[in-house]
Amino acid sequence: MSRPTRNNPRPRSLTATPIKAAVAVALLAVVIAGCATDASDRLDGDGTDAASSASALPPSAFATRVEHFLPGIGAGFGADKMPSVVLGPPRGGGANAGSLDVVSLGDGGEIVLAFEEGALYDGPGADFIVFENPFSTWLERGEVSVSDDGVVWTTFACAKDDAAGGFPGCAGVHPVFSHPDNGIAANDPAVAGGDAFDLADVGVARARFVRVVDSGGNSYDGTTGGFDLDAIVATHANIP
Repeated sequence: MSRPTRNNPRPRSLTATPIKAAVAVALLAVVIAGCATDASDRLDGDGTDAASSASALPPSAFATRVEHFLPGIGAGFGADKMPSVVLGPPRGGGANAGSLDVVSLGDGGEIVLAFEEGALYDGPGADFIVFENPFSTWLERGEVSVSDDGVVWTTFACAKDDAAGGFPGCAGVHPVFSHPDNGIAANDPAVAGGDAFDLADVGVARARFVRVVDSGGNSYDGTTGGFDLDAIVATHANIP
C-alpha cells in the first residue's frame, strides 16, 4: 500500500458516512417541520408566505362566506353569480379597465363577508384589502366596517365627498392590479392595488367579518349602480 501524500491522501473511513447522513436528514426534517408549523399559524402579507406562492395563497387569505347581502336600488349586476363572485382572489383589470367579476350593491346597499378560515388580526401595516373595480377617474366609494362577532361593528371613517383629498378612508378608490393570471400577489398592498385598511386605525385587534356599505354618493343607472365588490383579501390572518 502506498504511503499517503498530498496527492494521494489516506482514504477516509466510510463506516461513519451512513450515520452522519442519517443525522443530517433528521436535522433537516426538524427544520422543515418547524417551518411548516409556523406557516400554518399565520399569514403575512408581503406577497408571499411560507405555505404558498404569491399566485396560490392559503384559504385564510380569503373570505369564505357571504354572511349578509342587502342590495339597494340600482343593484343587480353580478347577483346571479353570488356568492362565488366575491369570494376568492380579485380579478383586477388594471388602471384603465374595471373588472366585471363583481357584484353591484346599489344605492346604500351592503354586504358582509366572513373569514372562517382565520381571523384578521392587527399586524404591521395594512391588515386587509378591499377590491372594487375603479379605473381612470371612475370611482364608486364604499364605507368599510369590521366585527369579530358580527354584532358589534367598528367603522372606518369614509370621506366620501372629499375628492380633493382622495376620499380618505373609503374603499373603491384605487385600481386593482392583482389577478390570478398575472402573478401579482393579492395580499401585498404594495402591488395588488385596491384599498388597504389597518385595524389599528380603528383600535381593533382582530375581526372575522368585513362589511361594505355603498356610500350613497355614486352613480345608480341601470343594474350596475353603486359600489361594485370584487373581493376582500387578508394580509394578516391567524388560522384557528
